[in-house]
Amino acid sequence: MRCRLRRCVVTAVTLSLLLFLSSLWLPQGTIQNCEQSWRPCLSVYTPTRQVFQAAVTDAADHVLGGNDIIGECPGQKFQVSRLLLHLNSALGPASDVLLDPYLLCWEELIKFMESLGPLVGFFTHKVEEKITLIRQLSLEESAIVTTEDDQHVAPPPHHAYHSVRSMLEAELQRGVVSFDRQTPSGSRTLLRLHRSLLWLQLLLEKLATEREGRSMGELCRDAYLEVLAPHHPWLVQRAAELVFRTMPDRKVFLQLVCVRTQEEAEPVMSVIIAAIREIHQRTERELEIRNMLDLP
Repeated sequence: MRCRLRRCVVTAVTLSLLLFLSSLWLPQGTIQNCEQSWRPCLSVYTPTRQVFQAAVTDAADHVLGGNDIIGECPGQKFQVSRLLLHLNSALGPASDVLLDPYLLCWEELIKFMESLGPLVGFFTHKVEEKITLIRQLSLEESAIVTTEDDQHVAPPPHHAYHSVRSMLEAELQRGVVSFDRQTPSGSRTLLRLHRSLLWLQLLLEKLATEREGRSMGELCRDAYLEVLAPHHPWLVQRAAELVFRTMPDRKVFLQLVCVRTQEEAEPVMSVIIAAIREIHQRTERELEIRNMLDLP
């Protein structure tokens, strides 16, 4: 009876804290406010309804592979096969990363995180805001380019938000990025997504290498402390700790990747980890050469 009461109290405290933190980001104002620290913002997130397969180069297929071992998993929103498709499609020429399929990767990863329980929505809320901001910047840029190209006969070049490299270069040249204060730039927003992608990569690596003994919540916590916690305020770290305690059993993860055992999951996880690592390394290089890994 006491154990049951204790569980109820912990659950109530967790929900109260998460509701309090969420209230700090209630939608008010305009989208341009979304990246200002601890300020309310307007975030209208609309997941992409249609999925278009981008052309996958032979080089990308060689790097990632896995199309022959990963199929559709019926009856669930998250699909490993769809995630791999978007990861492949995000690999651009000359080691660049294409932004649109990159954001599609994140939409699929949001489904993965939400499948781990309702409280994990604490993380996905901020990811959705970042996807919305970059997409809005891309739409605004497309409108400008389209207007300008109406006066020309030649086909338009890719606009500034076509890829990671083109976005970083364009925003630096336009003075949108600040190295001293927070700005609602695509570059700063990408950096936050970039860190979160490493967190997910580390989590999957731990799930692949540590077969028994440790729960998914413990592995999530380890990856979080290594990558994201140094960038989060104390209150967010405490809330994250409560979320990790509510994580489901590792069997839920096996179901999400549509396998029955850890042995069956290993080849699938190996392909996905390699794919995420390739995207992360490419993005890391683009940020590093521009000294943008520590944007405020």
